[in-house]
Amino acid sequence: MGKARKYSPEFKAQVMLTIVSGQKSLAQVSREHGIKDSVLHRWKTQFLAGLPEIFAPGQPAQLKRLHERINDLERLAGRQALQLEIAKKASSILNSHPAENGS
Repeated sequence: MGKARKYSPEFKAQVMLTIVSGQKSLAQVSREHGIKDSVLHRWKTQFLAGLPEIFAPGQPAQLKRLHERINDLERLAGRQALQLEIAKKASSILNSHPAENGS
């Protein structure tokens, strides 16, 4: 099985503009570039689904999701730092008291 090829977003956009503008059919583009029809159909679905975001006011959805992910990770890092600090304090308290089992 061959290695999956990587295409730049710019290349994908240009190919999709060629198809949706009617300059060439999906089958023609598939033959010219050696890209499977199923891949081009997936690109076309993604391309058409993303168009409304271009005209939407405010922040693009993907950028908003990335900011939300950053906020989630920062909260997680804060919780872990707090848990680590608590564990360090508990460890120092336990290590400062001598064993009471008579050893």
